[in-house]
Amino acid sequence: MITNQVIQKCIDDLKTISKSDLQIYDMEAALVARTQDAPEADEKMLREFIASAADTQSIDGRQYLRIYEEGEAAYILICGDSAEEYMIGRIAVAQIQSLSVAYREKYDRNSFFQNLLLDNMLLVDIYNRAKKLHIDPVKPRVVMLLELPQGKDAMALDYLKGMFMEQAGDYVTSVDENIQIVIKQLEPADTYEEIHDIAESVVSMMNTEAMLKCRLATGTIVQELKDVSKSYKEARMALDVGKIFYEEKMIVSYRNLGIGRLIYQLPPNLCKIFIEEIFNGDVPQELDEETTITIDTFLENNLNVSETSRQLYVHRNTLLYRLEKLEKLTGLDIRVFEDALTLKIALMVAKYMRFLEY
Repeated sequence: MITNQVIQKCIDDLKTISKSDLQIYDMEAALVARTQDAPEADEKMLREFIASAADTQSIDGRQYLRIYEEGEAAYILICGDSAEEYMIGRIAVAQIQSLSVAYREKYDRNSFFQNLLLDNMLLVDIYNRAKKLHIDPVKPRVVMLLELPQGKDAMALDYLKGMFMEQAGDYVTSVDENIQIVIKQLEPADTYEEIHDIAESVVSMMNTEAMLKCRLATGTIVQELKDVSKSYKEARMALDVGKIFYEEKMIVSYRNLGIGRLIYQLPPNLCKIFIEEIFNGDVPQELDEETTITIDTFLENNLNVSETSRQLYVHRNTLLYRLEKLEKLTGLDIRVFEDALTLKIALMVAKYMRFLEY
């Protein structure tokens, strides 16, 4: 139902234009809103009109008009009895009824998209409700999740609604605290590169204008409305996988999760067995920053000792000493491709296990 504040603003705006006083009561004869100089209604006359079947009636020099919501009488509007004042009253009735439809549709859309994301709807209901809400069921779409600092949802929501407009087929909602969901409607020619550009714009805007540090994850493009929940689940996974394995990235796409996506889907007991097998039951604690940087740089340079030592600004012998020290700690010589691959996966699995513990 439309709020009293919205109704009050509506009749105040009309009075500013027309100079006509208006007052509105609910079906229990309780005052909802009235302009500043509107005279109080006679309660007995008001209740008699409410009990009658008339839509409009002239009573004691005033016009009484019924306002409907979804086919049911919801309010009574009282205005002056002159032709001009009666016309303003009719305009007010039409305006409030239109606002009621718009607010109800907005609420219904939010409920629809939330149930759609959570897979709480039958296929036939999706298409029936989409038709009633004027939502195109066969447009390509992608889901973006924006994780925000605690308590900053409302601020971020204002910025997001400025970027993603319902008129363009976009929708912004949420189902969890501190996570805003953008359902972005696309054109058939739109690519993942363009989606990434949009994601960069969102993160940049949040950082520079809203002064909020955020992390954004995207699912894959789906071609029909019924598959939006699939893109949502992918974005949720991308958000988690990004926090575990790609902490430095503020934008993570489900399509680019790589091996992190596979590890994320492994059962915890299998991860534990794998780690114990690789390290012979003696699982190393989290490596220090120097060792971690050395491993990452060495792998990024395709196990090239000379290029790695150059990028790390260390002597070749210093690098070799670090690699030998790592071999003693883990039993793996990452100068050998198979050992390098094994260590990379093992460290990612260990990181995933630490994430599960929290």
